[in-house]
Amino acid sequence: MLNTGCPTLPLFTFYFLCYICYNSNVFVNPGKIIENLDLRPSMAVADFGCGSGHYSIGAARIVGKSGKVYAIDIQQEMLGYVRSQAKLEGISNIETIWADLETSNATRLKENSVDLVIISNILFQAENKNRIIQEAFRILKNGGRAAIIEWDVESQAQGFGPPMDSRIMSQKAKSLFEEAGFELEKEFNPGEHHYGLIFKKS
Repeated sequence: MLNTGCPTLPLFTFYFLCYICYNSNVFVNPGKIIENLDLRPSMAVADFGCGSGHYSIGAARIVGKSGKVYAIDIQQEMLGYVRSQAKLEGISNIETIWADLETSNATRLKENSVDLVIISNILFQAENKNRIIQEAFRILKNGGRAAIIEWDVESQAQGFGPPMDSRIMSQKAKSLFEEAGFELEKEFNPGEHHYGLIFKKS
């Protein structure tokens, strides 16, 4: 089961930490990453492991009221924070979904229904990476894309991020996605300590 590693905290403390996370661009800049994703109005987006909602909120602004964003996480507290943040910002096109992404048909979304899946900083935590990738492939339309952001094994940041031995090398990520039927479309730089890959469902 995917575990984001957050301890049980009083709700106020949890939400305060979510607020700090949401408003911090220390390691990645979600706004700039969203610019790399070629989003357009009316698109459907699934944000796997949405956390505090950086990508969900940014994508929802772009796809607009005619589009839809599915914010998916295993932690109900995170989903609650995303709902609160969306309400605060006047965004009504986000649907939150509780799911363990390492199970079959985890999102319960229809096949071939989504234009973009965002998978940011969750593969290194997952024991069953293939299930996550298969679920992305299942729900994506033909020609749809999956955007991957992961901690770089070569990052020189000391004391930040997950242990080096739990990180997934970009070449390994490429192999996993290509074996699942994806084609690598492009690579991009999401920040100093991460790498970014965009795959297309062919």
